[in-house]
Amino acid sequence: MAVKGLKCIATGRRKGAVSVIHGVRTAGEKALSGLVGAAGARFAVKTGFMAKPGEHAIVPAADGGIAALLGLPPAGTADPFVFGALARALPEGTWRFALPPDVNAGQATLGFALGAYRFTLGKEGAASATLYDESPDPLAVETARSIWLGRDLINLPANLLGPSELTDHAVAAVEPFGAKTKVIKGAALEKAYPLLAHVGNGSDRKPRVVLVSWAGSKATKDAPLLSLVGKGVCFDSGGYDLKPASGMLRMKKDMGGAATVLALARLIMARDLPVRLEMRLGCVENSVSGHAMRPLDVVTARNGLTVEIGNTDAEGRLVMADLLTEASEAKPSLLLDVATLTGAARVALGPDIPALMCNDDDVAAAMISAGTAVSDPLWRLPLWDGYREWMRSSVADVNNISSRPFAGAITAALFLDRFVSSGVRWAHIDSYAWNDQTRPGRPEGGEIPGLRAIFASLPQALRLTDLLNS
Repeated sequence: MAVKGLKCIATGRRKGAVSVIHGVRTAGEKALSGLVGAAGARFAVKTGFMAKPGEHAIVPAADGGIAALLGLPPAGTADPFVFGALARALPEGTWRFALPPDVNAGQATLGFALGAYRFTLGKEGAASATLYDESPDPLAVETARSIWLGRDLINLPANLLGPSELTDHAVAAVEPFGAKTKVIKGAALEKAYPLLAHVGNGSDRKPRVVLVSWAGSKATKDAPLLSLVGKGVCFDSGGYDLKPASGMLRMKKDMGGAATVLALARLIMARDLPVRLEMRLGCVENSVSGHAMRPLDVVTARNGLTVEIGNTDAEGRLVMADLLTEASEAKPSLLLDVATLTGAARVALGPDIPALMCNDDDVAAAMISAGTAVSDPLWRLPLWDGYREWMRSSVADVNNISSRPFAGAITAALFLDRFVSSGVRWAHIDSYAWNDQTRPGRPEGGEIPGLRAIFASLPQALRLTDLLNS
């Protein structure tokens, strides 16, 4: 798993030829000739280069080598995926960017790195082109490393990533930053997280909970406490309410929420934000066996609520509930969870836009605004109180499914809301965590949408602006 370095980026002093990628907004021959020479400009025009955002062309360079032209979006647009095709499309060799001053070089580096990523097991998948930057933007590099980590975890097949393996990967990812880790399993897990245990007991690969705590080098004892919770269902068969084969096909990605918050935690640590950080990952498998949970089981949660299991395939909210309760006990400044929770969110928003549900308007506004600014969109859905009664049970305090076939993403969030303490600012993100097809910067497979939006929102959401500017 390539998280320590990005093979697509070369740093330090460079010996040998380095070709240039020119970012342009015009396809005029006169303007292009000033960049690549007359021959290269004529070649670009004759071959139909239009300088559309993301469009690229390989042309003769004025020095006798080759150069690349890349169409840029209008000024002020921060979209790294404009640069996402280059690592795979450029000829083998070392390249550097030559961009207008209004273009964020870090976005270019990030897009190049995200496009270079491929997941392979024993198969060569590295991009042939290398980006040279003597001093690359640290945020771009660490963001790419964190997203690569999350993508790798989601892409691992379920036989190679069960609850124990996910636990090991999480611990290995955070310990280099000095984080404290604790793994809960067995009887201790049964006692502390009864709902999660009830989901995981159906599998021979027993559940684990990973607890992580960390503080930035500039974080005081009164620094904001950010608490992260991730759904780590390593494979979801649906349990006794068994999924059809088509619905089970991609269920190795059902730990995408855990991968996302782990990637986010890694980025926060790598950038040494002045915060106190806690992270909880519920690592579990939802299987069918003589020990598996059954429809209409009733389980008492950590917070004392009794929960009726209306459907065993609504297991993600059970995995998250006790973790949210425990996280709330520390009264964090912000509690954030990410989960591949409902198909309803995908029906509403499609695969690219995670659904955000939040009990604090300021936090929600910060996340939405940041997502727009960095081209990593989130879309807010309401925590609509009128739907709470749909989760009623005749034998328990709450059912884990709704009695109505509507608003599935909202009712799932309303279930989780019962396990968040009053007064705790809480945001819930329902993510797809997958690319169905390869696009520039977004290869088919595991994906970490929302990470850049969340990270960019933290200064406002946690009121860190003064600390970061000091």
